[in-house]
Amino acid sequence: MSPTETGHCLHRIRASYHSFRTKEKKIADYILEHPEEIVHSTISQVAENLEVADATVFRFCKRIGFKGYQAMKIALASEIVTGMKDIHETILEGDSEKEVAEKVFKSNIRTLEDTLEVLDADAFQQAVQLLLSARRIEFYGNGGSGVIAMDAHHKFIRTGIPTIAYSDSHFQVMSASQLTSEDVVVLISHSGANRDILEAQEVAKAHGVNTIGITTLAKSPLSERVDVPLYTVSSETEYRSEALASRLAQLSIIDALYVNVSIGRKELMQHSLTEMRRAISQKRM
Repeated sequence: MSPTETGHCLHRIRASYHSFRTKEKKIADYILEHPEEIVHSTISQVAENLEVADATVFRFCKRIGFKGYQAMKIALASEIVTGMKDIHETILEGDSEKEVAEKVFKSNIRTLEDTLEVLDADAFQQAVQLLLSARRIEFYGNGGSGVIAMDAHHKFIRTGIPTIAYSDSHFQVMSASQLTSEDVVVLISHSGANRDILEAQEVAKAHGVNTIGITTLAKSPLSERVDVPLYTVSSETEYRSEALASRLAQLSIIDALYVNVSIGRKELMQHSLTEMRRAISQKRM
């Protein structure tokens, strides 16, 4: 089962929090602040404490990907047993520069640990196999995700597989329209709801292209449409958005994909690397 079908209750709430409505945020805050109490409460007790209808709580559970309240409770209980609590340290105005740096580093470490925890082994293996068999790989991302796409291109060009990155939405759909079932497009979008990225995905699928998505753990149009979704987990703070915090996790997923593809193409890569190093050496004094 994928991470969006079982477990990771607190991760899902944090990943979706920015998109919740007022009543949903009220329920989310209550769960994040009182997870132990939720585990020992009925849906009616939670609804009464929050002064909302039972149906509102039930819909919230469905919204974050569970079949119902009981399924959410089971996932939450598992997280509490394994010590899964929010230990993120809030940056305060009075913190010294060193203290701010330490909290940023710890937040980054937490993002990587949380993302590794939700990394689905089967989905990741499928992504690696698609990339290994690709005739051509293209990376699409807009805004900050465009920088991640360019980093992916910078890495994968070493594999000897033809690759390119596009951050312009027009180039994305134009290029996608020229691809075939032998190719792979990797779409990067933290929200998973970027209209341009979704349009590029639609064009790619219309031409039989295999698609991999790198996006937040929350359910999104992108995660539901791509062939293989890979998820990141990050928390939003007052000084750094959730999307910004996810960049490190996105880069790490791409690094892991690249290393796996490199291992799979070890002998084929040697010629590419030799030629590349020879070309780069001419740039040095």
